[in-house]
Parts: sequence; C-alpha cells; structure tokens
Amino acid sequence: MRWLRSWRLPLRLARREAARARGRSILVLVMIALPVLAVTAADVVIQTSDVSTVEGLDRRIGAADALVTYQQGSGEVFQDVDPVHSTSMGAEEQEPLPDLAAVERALGPGTTGITWGEGTVGVETAKGVADTDVSEVDLRDPLADGIFDVTSGRPAAAPDEIVVNHDLADRGFALGDDLTVRDGTTYTVVGIGDDTTDRGYPKAVGLPGAFGIAKDGLDAGFLVGGGPVSWEQVRALNVGGGLVLSRAVVLDPPPRSEVPDQVKMFSGGTDSATIAVIVLIVVMALIEVVLLAGPAFAVGARRQSRSLALMAATGGTPRQARRVVLASGVVLGGLGAVLGVVLGLVVGWLVLPIVQRFSDAWLGPFDVPWPHLVGIAGFGLLSALLAAVVPAWIASRQDVVAVLAGRRGDRRPSLRSPILGTVLLGVGVGGAVLGAKGFGEFFIAGAAILAVLGMILLVPVVLVAVARLARRFPLTLRYAVRDAARHRSRTVPAVAAVAATVAGVVALGIGVTSDEAANAGTYTRSLPTGTGAVTEYSATAEQWDRLRAAVVRELPGATVTPIHGVLEGGDASEPSYYVDTLLPGSTADARFLDNTGSALGSSTLVSDDGLPDVLDVPSSSREPAVAMLRAGGAVVFTDRGVDTERVELVAHRWNPDGTHERVTRATVPALVVPIAHNQAGPGVVMPRAAAKRLQVPVGTVGQAVTGIDISDRQETDLGEVLTGIDENASIYVERGYQADDETVIIQLVLAALGAVLMLGGTLTATFLALSDARADLATLSAVGAAPRTRRGVAAAYALVVGLVGAALGAVVGFIPGVAISYPLTNGYGDVDAHYLDIPWLLVLGLVVGLPLLTALIVGVTARSRLPLVARLD
Repeated sequence: MRWLRSWRLPLRLARREAARARGRSILVLVMIALPVLAVTAADVVIQTSDVSTVEGLDRRIGAADALVTYQQGSGEVFQDVDPVHSTSMGAEEQEPLPDLAAVERALGPGTTGITWGEGTVGVETAKGVADTDVSEVDLRDPLADGIFDVTSGRPAAAPDEIVVNHDLADRGFALGDDLTVRDGTTYTVVGIGDDTTDRGYPKAVGLPGAFGIAKDGLDAGFLVGGGPVSWEQVRALNVGGGLVLSRAVVLDPPPRSEVPDQVKMFSGGTDSATIAVIVLIVVMALIEVVLLAGPAFAVGARRQSRSLALMAATGGTPRQARRVVLASGVVLGGLGAVLGVVLGLVVGWLVLPIVQRFSDAWLGPFDVPWPHLVGIAGFGLLSALLAAVVPAWIASRQDVVAVLAGRRGDRRPSLRSPILGTVLLGVGVGGAVLGAKGFGEFFIAGAAILAVLGMILLVPVVLVAVARLARRFPLTLRYAVRDAARHRSRTVPAVAAVAATVAGVVALGIGVTSDEAANAGTYTRSLPTGTGAVTEYSATAEQWDRLRAAVVRELPGATVTPIHGVLEGGDASEPSYYVDTLLPGSTADARFLDNTGSALGSSTLVSDDGLPDVLDVPSSSREPAVAMLRAGGAVVFTDRGVDTERVELVAHRWNPDGTHERVTRATVPALVVPIAHNQAGPGVVMPRAAAKRLQVPVGTVGQAVTGIDISDRQETDLGEVLTGIDENASIYVERGYQADDETVIIQLVLAALGAVLMLGGTLTATFLALSDARADLATLSAVGAAPRTRRGVAAAYALVVGLVGAALGAVVGFIPGVAISYPLTNGYGDVDAHYLDIPWLLVLGLVVGLPLLTALIVGVTARSRLPLVARLD
C-alpha cells in the first residue's frame, strides 16, 4: 500500500502535464494506439475468419444432434472429436452401406433422422454446361435448419423442385425458371439462397433422390436427432465404418487419452517457422513503438526539467524524479491501449465485409477474443513504459545547477554503448549466418533482434559521422545535421525507430519475394504462356469438328490447330496405351524426364513434318527436328542432360481387366532436345511410321488455341460451351505462375506498413524536434534568417531522420532477410537450389522515396514565423 501511495503524486502530475501539453500527448496516444488498433483489428478478423468446430456446428449438421456418414469400402474408421481428422483400415469385402433405419437402431430408441447426400451434376446454362455441387436433403425438416439459408422463395417440396444458390442464379436462373441437368431431367427453381458453409461455386439443393446420388452407393449421410450422441456411441459407429460429428461430443469433448492414437498425429501444433516469425514481429513491433514514443517522452521530460530540478533542489530523490516521467508512460500508455483496443474492434468490424469478399468460405460470427485483447492492451502499456524508461533515467541524472541556470543538463554520452552495439551487430550477423546454414528460423529471428538492438546503439556514432561530413552541405541541411548530432537524446530514438521499421520491412520483404521467386522458379509450365489446349480423350472426328467450331465462335481471332498423338485414354471397356522412351538396352528406370505428361492430351505426340507450335522448345531445334522426323526418327525431350543418337520406344498396354503388358518395342534414330526442369510436356514426338511399328492407335488428342490472349471469363464461358458439347471436353490455358491473393496482400501490407510507420515516425520525430528547438530557430530569425529558412531547416531535419534511419535499416534488414531465404527456398520443390530475390523497388521507395516525401510534407506544413524568445544557453 505504501508503494502504491508513493505513485499517487507522480500520476497526478502526469495527468496534469498530459492535459497541459495536449499536442504532444495526442502524438503519444496515436503512436501507442495505432499498433494496438492494428493488432486488435487483425486479431478480430483472424479469429472471426477461423470458424471453429463449435461455431460451425449449425452449418454442418443443422439442428440435428449428429451427422453420421459412411463411405464404401472404408471398413473400421478412427476419428477425432471432429471427424475431419480421421483414418480407416479399409474393408476386405465390399458390403452394402447402412440405411437410415440401421443408424436409428444403432443409436437406440427415440432416434429420428433424415438422409443427406452430396454429389456433382452438369447443369445446362446459356453457354453450355456448368459443373454444379448438389445436395439431397429436405430443407423443410427441422433437423436441416441452418444448413442452407433460403433468402427468397421456399425450400423444395417435390422431386422436380430445387433451391439454387446465388452463384448458380447469376448464370441465368430466377424463381420459377426451369433448370435442366445433363441427363435431361428438368427442375423448377422454387428458392434462392446460400449454403451456410461455402460460397463462390454453383450449388443446388433438392429432396432426397432428386439427383439420383444414392444410386451410386459410394457414400451415405444421415442427420439424426432425438437425444445426445455420446463418445461411446461414436466409437461404436466407427467400428461399422461410420464417421460421426456429434454436437454433444464437440461441446463436451472426451479426454485426449480416449481419442484413438491413429488420429492424434493430426492435431499438430504450430510449426517453428511460424512461431519464429510471430516472435520476431512482436519484438520488432515493441521496439518500434518504444522508439517512436521515446522522443515524445524525451521532449516531455526536457519540458519538465526545471520542475524536476526544483524537486531535486528541495530534497527530491532520483527515484522520485524517475517516477514523475514514468507516470506519464502509465497515464498515456493506459489511455492509448484502451483507445487502441476500442477503435480496433470498430475497425475489425468494418473490415470484415471486405475480407468476406475475398473468401470462398463464410466467416464466423463476430468474435471478440477478450484474453487476447487484454494481452494486446498490456503490450501497449508496456511499450509506453519502456519508451519512458530512458528519458526517466536521463531526467534523474541531469545537472541540477545547469538546468536551474537555464542550460542543458544532459550528461556526456558513454563510449560503452557504441562498443556494445558493435558486439551485438556482429553477433547478429554471425547468428544469421548460422541460421542460414541449418540452425533454423529461431536462430535467424534472434539474430535479427540482436542486429537491430546493435544498430540502435550505433545510431549516435552514425549521426556524429554524418555531422562531420556536413561541411559542404547547404546551410539548412548542414544546420539540421549538426543539430541532430548535438541533441541526440531526441534524434537517436527517431532515427532508430525509422531504421527498425525499415529493417523489419526489408527483412520480411526479402523473405516473401524470395519465397515467391522459389514458387515461380519451380512452377511447372505445361504449355507456352498464353497458349490454350482443348482436350478430350475419346472424341470422334465429328466431335472434334464441333469443339473446334465452338472455340472459333467463342474466341474470335484465335488459331485452332489439331494435335495428333497416341490415344492413351478412351472408354473403360477399351485398352489404353502408353509409350516409354529409354536408352537402348537400359532399364525402365533410365528415363529422359523426371516427369512425363502433357496438357496436350497425350505424352507421346505424332507428327511427320515438325514439332507442334505449342511445344516450348528453342527455335534453333525446330529445323533439326523436322529433318529427324522426316528421316523416320524421334524427337526426345530431356531435363536430365541425357544425350544419345538412338532411343528405344516401348509400347505398353493396359487391358480393361487391369492386366498390363509390353506390346512392342522399336529402336529408332533420335534427336535429343533439352528443356527446362520446370517444364512439363510430352516425352517424345515420333513419326507415324514409328507409331505403326509400335502398333499403337494414333489420332487427334487435342487442339492448340493460339493467337489471342484468353481472359479468365472467356476460359470459364468456353469451358461451359465445350462441356455442353462433350462432357469429357475441357480447356486449359497456361498463364504461367500466378501469385496467390494472400502473397499479394502480404506484399502490399508490407509496403503500406513500412510507408505508414516511416511517415508517422519521421513526421512525429521532426515536429517534436522542431518544438524542442524553437529557441534555436527563433535565434535564426533574430540574426536575419528569412522565414523560408525555417521551412528549409524543418524539411532538412525530416530528410536527415528519414534518410539516415532508412539507410541503416535497409543495411541491417538485409542480414535476416538474406538469411531467412535459405531455409525458405533451399530444396524447394525437390530442386536443390537457393532462391534470393531482393525487392529493390520496395527498398528504393523506403530509402529514397519516403524520406523525400516526408521532407516535402514537413517543408510545406511547418510554420515559417515564430515569436522571438530568449536563448540562455
């Protein structure tokens, strides 16, 4: 209690000082509240997006007590509380799946239920046929309440009635319209709504039996009610092959010891890389806030220096002086943390509809993770306290006589800090090297933190060095550099804050772009970029003509070229063929390609007069390929560096009864064409004479579509048209590697975060410094400096803080950034290669663009005239 009473007066003084210096207090509140706001909003969005098993119960089982599903041939199954995590032993003999009556008997008297089946059908649209998910369940039954939300119309009440979701309705179906599936059955649309779990894909719901799903007998599902389904009942149904999602079990799960060992492996924790990144982000954010708020507390402590000196002169102790400054951290940190959490909840709520637009799954109910928010608020308060520690320590050690005489009371800096900074920076570099060589992500994260701390301690040395080089600078820039070096107590935290921000953004930027470089470098292209291919494995000549006509009609200007090859697929009642390419006399393991396969319809093409244009091979190889094919030889592709003048072609046949046999083999001359490792395509192109010797069927296997750029919408529409003509026909367009939305968002967030923090930190530090230096600037006016000179000094000061901080941060950020690229990309995609990609545009924007922009903003907004004040020092 005595300890608490000793804080009463400092807290009262801090509250009054905060009210008196409103501008500076608002700056501190913004700097503390913004990170808290951002983390709170992100946490709310993440928690709301993560639909737990409990939150998703009504979506998955409606109002039922349990969902029981069976799959043909599963045998005994083992499941976790949520059957998403399950495994099976497999059945030795195929047995009929249980029906609803069998499930009701197994669960005991009083159990009632309805059937629920799911499958896929082709729906005729204005363009052709669209694959559509369908469900067979009676939405009128109370057990199904919550599975599908019918927003207009009503649920299906007859076998020829269906409900469609908005994605299918957007393809031209309204209430009362007829909808026809591929087999000719027609339904009437009586309701429109949405599945409560997923969105973004066509779906229809009809009564049990409406789509004929049960006739396949591959799986069966039942929604049951009548009472809770216990864990013992779940395990009993597992023995018979039933997977059970029980409401009672999810809400009151059994001990982990009762969960089968076969599925415990699925409940793994967060991987070490994710933990390391989270720790790094939290620590870097804490350092950032401390450094940003530090100058404000330093200026506040300087404004209170005379009061603190009077306190010391009348018997106050250094501890009491420290408490006065630390109390400002408690007051402003607590208020900023609470304000940040409240505003973060509002921002999170406002952002959720935007996030929903980019998600194919419906988000969960608005989730406020109160334990997390308490920790986030504590983070904000801790950052404010840490930001006030150094100013409080300096204030308690100031020269009382000098302060009372009107002079600066700062003590001379110690040499120990630069030495310690050099050691920490060296240890950080060494740790990053060790982490890159295999010690892991935690080593790199720790090395990054040590490197940043070392850099912070070296900032004073850098400022002094820059000041010594300022002799030839213009007046305003020379003044700003030397003032920054002289008043290091307010400049060092500002420069270090900018440096820490840039270091974190550069490190994460290098990691993200290097990972993307690995993705792009190991992406396997099936066709030249921009090329399309229409395939159908059993089409007749007439069907190919119709498919070609459809492509020409839907894609004006496109060139459609037939592709011939070995007919590898076909009807299940017919044998299928495959041609293997080997070195003469070698085994089946001595292959030319790591992977064979082709989006062109066959892995073995047939041509007598050259390579198809859709094969991505060097132009220098085409003329020799024509000569080889006309001479009766084969053109073979390799990504293993194999070189030979003859190859052995071996024809394989798989019979409808499952047996396999080598049909024939032939040795022919060959031209070997090297291709990139990340390129998939046919393994060989051979002449018709060679195919005849191998006794394999040859025909049209695909159609190449070239000459125009095919948009995503055109690809979708053409796919429906082709499927409407032939259910086995499809279109594939090679677009090269496409970064997923998540990666693009991360890159944009990194750039925006770096820009906001740099601008905020530099502007805040600059205006605080200008406020602290009003006496010096007034002196400039007194000796004849023009009003624009003050604007120039202000802009120059912002440039110094931003440019020096960004340059230091970029250099230090390269250390963990380059290091983390090794564990991220080494051996990526089974390729022993290291990918390193530096986001130079991001680095240039941070180091050059933002400091110039900040200087411009400060120069335009700074006051050009100040009242004259007395300068005593």
